[in-house]
Amino acid sequence: MAGGEPEWRKSILNQLNERNKFEIRCFQDLINQHNRLFDIANTLKSENLQLTVQNEKLRVSSFETNVGTEYRGSVSSGTNERVQQRLLSQQEELTDLHRRIGEKAQQIINLNAKLLESEKALASKEECLNQSKATIATLELDTSRLHTSLKELKLLEQHLRDEYQALQITCAALEEKLRKAQDENRQLVERLIKYKSKDADKMNEENENFLKPTRTASFSFMQKLNRVSIGIRGERMRRELEDAAREGPGSATGSEDRVSLGSLDLTGPSPSSPFYNVELPSKASVTFDAHDAEVNAVKWCPTDRLIATGGADRKVKLWDVSKGGCENRGILVGSNAGVMSVDFDATGTLILGASNDFASRVWTISDQRLRHTLTGHSGKVMAAKFLGEPSKVITGSHDRTLKIWDLRSRACVETKFAGSSCNDLVTSDGAGTTIISGHFDKSIRFWDIRTDSTANHIMLQGKVTSLDLSRDCNYLLACVRDDTIQLLDLRMNTIVGSFSHDSFKVGCDWARAAFSPDGRHVAVGGADGSVFIWGVTCRKIESILKEHTAAVSAVTWHPHGGCLVSVDRSKKAILWGDM
Repeated sequence: MAGGEPEWRKSILNQLNERNKFEIRCFQDLINQHNRLFDIANTLKSENLQLTVQNEKLRVSSFETNVGTEYRGSVSSGTNERVQQRLLSQQEELTDLHRRIGEKAQQIINLNAKLLESEKALASKEECLNQSKATIATLELDTSRLHTSLKELKLLEQHLRDEYQALQITCAALEEKLRKAQDENRQLVERLIKYKSKDADKMNEENENFLKPTRTASFSFMQKLNRVSIGIRGERMRRELEDAAREGPGSATGSEDRVSLGSLDLTGPSPSSPFYNVELPSKASVTFDAHDAEVNAVKWCPTDRLIATGGADRKVKLWDVSKGGCENRGILVGSNAGVMSVDFDATGTLILGASNDFASRVWTISDQRLRHTLTGHSGKVMAAKFLGEPSKVITGSHDRTLKIWDLRSRACVETKFAGSSCNDLVTSDGAGTTIISGHFDKSIRFWDIRTDSTANHIMLQGKVTSLDLSRDCNYLLACVRDDTIQLLDLRMNTIVGSFSHDSFKVGCDWARAAFSPDGRHVAVGGADGSVFIWGVTCRKIESILKEHTAAVSAVTWHPHGGCLVSVDRSKKAILWGDM
């Protein structure tokens, strides 16, 4: 420190000088002008003081002159006039100096006002600069976050690309395996036909030996049996051939009629049980607030007079309607977002709920405890169903995938890439091997869980909001965003009917339509709060139930009767018909 100033002091001094230069630069002209005005004012003050002193001296001199004149007599008239003129000139100069001082003072006032305005403008600019700096900091933070998200997306893209390549390899291997299986199946069918032809020839020979009087009729009968046997596989074909041979020629016509009628029954959904007697409901018997927010889903328990509702309040609620009223049987919690779909297993002991928090959950009804939480989707889960057995679940999501879950291992066992957001799905057989899904891209896709690809798909005219199967699994009902309900025959994979009405509008992207238990009626809620019921055979409106005041989001039929429950987007649930 003895050799010179410390470095920190020099640094501070340099910083202060730099800041002084930076802050003075904008006002340098104003400061210089202000300083010049002060110098001029000081000069004028000194001149004014000098003039005042001279004026006083002149007054004293004039007074002394006047006194001398009184005492001495007279003074030269020329000298008096010069003094008078000098006094007048000094007074004029003094007046001019006062005027100049006033002008300079006014200039100082104006400059001070401009200085204040400049300071206000500077403060405003500094505030804008601070806001801009804060905005820049926020944008930099967002940019950093977006860069991180981009890196994650790139990693995910690479992962999906690797998975896609692996799936392509697997698909190629499975296609090769399928081709070999088809070749093997074709060979087996050819061998089976050959063996059955030999059996038919043997039967013909026996008929010729033992039934010679009826040879002609027997020959015709065996030809018919041969034609029927080509289309029948396995044990069933063998039994029918043996039974027909034992019955004799007289029964050939009846057997052939049975086969043809069984293969050509395409008239429409038929009752799954002769004991169903569905009478259309005509009035609302029970109305209640099901949730604290809009109700998205409703489902009737297959084994009990119990209904489940799912709402935007993140709850699944159970309701008992067995006593002519409605009693809350429990509230199932655990979801972190609105519940979009509910489903019971076949035994009525488990309930499954799909949620907007990218997960699905399984509860037991007896103790109302959460048993499983299925996480893995990256979008809203719009539909979840039990897959053939209580230990398997299929879910469809807005992330364009379907996932199959094994509840015993609590893990996803298979992911199917649909390519479009899934709004609803159903399983078309008891074993759960066939899955049908409805999508945002206006298509219905058919899946076989034993393969990795879709079997086929059907394109519609609008987004598919819901799917429902008839009891015999022959007909599929699709609610479409073009304000129609489409009826598909799954045996032919074609659309066989369409339901619409002038006042029917689909209220939301998850509006659920449903078959009646006997398959003869179709019910769906509209955007105006009405529930529309069509007859499947006549394709006409048979009833319009009006009680809701908001768009109806879902309906469900009683499994064994004509009661109907509908829910809307203003918390209401209505039971139609008498229990």
